[in-house]
Amino acid sequence: MNLELVVTFTILVITIILFIWDKIRSDLVALLSLMALLLSGVITTGEALSGFSNSVVVMIAGLFVVGAGIFRTGLAESAGKLVIQWSGGSQLRLLILLMLVVAVLSAFMSNTGTVAMLMPVVISVAMKMKASPSKFLMPLAYASSLGGVLTLIGTPPNLIVSQALVDYGYEPLGFFDFTPVGIVALVTGILFLVLFGKYLIPNHNIRTNGNSSYSPSKLMKLYELSDKLCRIEIESNSPFVGKKLKELKLPSKYGIYVLFIERAEQDSTPFRQRTQKLCCRANTNICASDILFVEGDKDRLEELAKEVDGVKLLPPEVKEHDSLITEDLGIAEVLFTPHSRFLNRKIKELQLTEKYGLNIMGMNRKGRCFFQAWADEKIEFGDAILVQGQWSKIELLAEESQDVVVVGKTSEEASQAKANGKAPIAASIMLLMLILMTFEIVPAVTAVLIAAIGMVLTGCLRNMDDAYSRVNWQSVILFGAMLPMAIALENTGGVLYLSDMFVSTLGSFGPIGVMGGFYLCVMIFSQFISNTATAVLFAPIAITSAIQLGVSPYPFLIAVSVAASMAFATPVASPPNALVMTAGGYSFMDFFRAGIPLQVVLFIVMMFAIPFFFPL
Repeated sequence: MNLELVVTFTILVITIILFIWDKIRSDLVALLSLMALLLSGVITTGEALSGFSNSVVVMIAGLFVVGAGIFRTGLAESAGKLVIQWSGGSQLRLLILLMLVVAVLSAFMSNTGTVAMLMPVVISVAMKMKASPSKFLMPLAYASSLGGVLTLIGTPPNLIVSQALVDYGYEPLGFFDFTPVGIVALVTGILFLVLFGKYLIPNHNIRTNGNSSYSPSKLMKLYELSDKLCRIEIESNSPFVGKKLKELKLPSKYGIYVLFIERAEQDSTPFRQRTQKLCCRANTNICASDILFVEGDKDRLEELAKEVDGVKLLPPEVKEHDSLITEDLGIAEVLFTPHSRFLNRKIKELQLTEKYGLNIMGMNRKGRCFFQAWADEKIEFGDAILVQGQWSKIELLAEESQDVVVVGKTSEEASQAKANGKAPIAASIMLLMLILMTFEIVPAVTAVLIAAIGMVLTGCLRNMDDAYSRVNWQSVILFGAMLPMAIALENTGGVLYLSDMFVSTLGSFGPIGVMGGFYLCVMIFSQFISNTATAVLFAPIAITSAIQLGVSPYPFLIAVSVAASMAFATPVASPPNALVMTAGGYSFMDFFRAGIPLQVVLFIVMMFAIPFFFPL
């Protein structure tokens, strides 16, 4: 064993120990490993950076963006709610349908995102059925991992083993090449959990806490604003035309507050009406045909329409609040900090309209809402106000962290509002990506990039910043930084050394025995370190072993990929497991008790299924 190989193995062992120790983030461990290989001279600078230029790294980042677009538009949530309806109140039917839908969604997007999105829906439905959410959340996490094996893009290990084949001169795996094996694994998992889940999965009594923040539409209901929002049209003969908003004195005369103005753009035509929404300020001029969205008592509004010529009270829209929550406009609840400089000052002195272009729609004090008499109220600690205006202005207010706290994730709500109603577009983009990849019209990475860019250009994602924020950079860096370890093992003879060890130890059991050994080793490793890192380490060893045995490398690599994805025995084995642990009230032993038997059953089934679909 040469010195470089000893150094490489030493770095590899330390890297694995740090992964299992889990006190340092996995991406930082990967970067430290990369630097150790580079500084020790085992790999060159070009080899060290080659991982970040790998097409799979770009694909992983792009798939996060595509998945985010699907979540943002509500496409995935709609599928989840449909499952709830189809369950018809049956817990068994709900469990089966839930696992099927989660698996299908996870085949095309982030399994972590799928679980995060459906988890609150599942908890809510379980409570309505008077069942413990813990009976559903662990199967939810398991189904997301099983679904990842259904397609090439379902999980990073699939992409890694496909790229390993290309690196060794073989044809890459197709988009649906994993599907037959994945279906067998999924059906096995569902049957196992249906038959034995009630004995293995705990039935914990869980107290669910309400959300600390409400969506904009829920805030509208909380503040009971639906009956206080109206539209009035200013006709050309109205005395209001040409006057400034402050000259109308609508708050003092009628208790009416103008939220924003909808005005036809100058280049509009009768065939193509385009409007713009204007934030209201004191010096805003009123024009003919303006539509004012106002908050106030309807009796006072009718009084205004009778007293002033050319002021027409328009019939209510189906959902009046939809005009207040758009891709540009939104509402948010604002709390005052204990040391806020606004305490003991009147609300009207905040001058939010002048400073931020925001309107105050109401005030909440100890559960009591004020709508028209809040202007002269002095602010007390614990008070909340509801503001309305452009999302960008609300985000600007949120930066005033010393004085106020804007409740909730404003950027998330803004992105959700922009993507509202674009689920069909997101579905079309995803379908286009699948067609391009399935029929190999363009390279897989190109198809993913087209879809990711399409999500941004069509408004399924708010902007590029939103797209970047949805990428799990920890996974991207982890993969890019671990690839040079495979290069180091290859250059120093480490891959051949480990391959010889596997073949000499298990070779007497034949190719199936060696493949089974790889499956077990990868399965054990993936319980403690990232499935991405595990696949990167074992893929080149598996393919070299297959070549030494003179058999096809495809079943060996499929075994590595499937085993890396079947991480059920510990809560740290995969992000979905970690996500449901707290919500389901699970302990480490709960995962161990349910996960080990499931993995043993899957191992036995896969030893027959993999060689059947991918002959040795």
